[in-house]
Amino acid sequence: MFRIIQSIPSKKAEPFKQWMARVASERIDEIQDPELAILRGADYYRAKGYSEGWIHQRLQSIRMRKELTDEWKARGIDKEKDYAILTNELTKAWSGLSVREYKDLKGLKKENLRDNMTDIELVLNMLAEVSTKAISQAKQPTSFGQSKRIAREGGFIAGEARENIEKRIGTSVVTSLNAKDKPALETGAPEIDNQ
Repeated sequence: MFRIIQSIPSKKAEPFKQWMARVASERIDEIQDPELAILRGADYYRAKGYSEGWIHQRLQSIRMRKELTDEWKARGIDKEKDYAILTNELTKAWSGLSVREYKDLKGLKKENLRDNMTDIELVLNMLAEVSTKAISQAKQPTSFGQSKRIAREGGFIAGEARENIEKRIGTSVVTSLNAKDKPALETGAPEIDNQ
């Protein structure tokens, strides 16, 4: 595509050619230094109005997710459908909702669920993922069914943490808050009456 566009002799195509060359150069630079891609991702979140604290949490959650999917790959799981099933098991175990139910609660259609989680939801999801990875590494499952049970175990650990938090604050931390209300994503819980 780049070569086709470069071959267009029109002066009107020049700005598009320059843009394509810049984007191609950026992607090549990111291949050589992946940190640049991470910084670009953070810039996209900033442009969307997310706070620095939330962006930091989200980038951490991306790392945790990658480590978990790497562990699943090491256990022979390589189909997107299987990742979705395992993620659904893990999510339901900690939040009490399937991924679809969680997205419905937040009013999401195609948007990324994690991009619409509060700080506390992100942390609990990370706890579920890191726990699942650790259990998987310890038990070394050899079947999808075993990995599914382990995903539930990891999710239950975060679910117990969620229940403890909710007992202390008196409200659910699994909320309908989404990225439309970015400042609220930082606290994650509705105002609590302290009377």
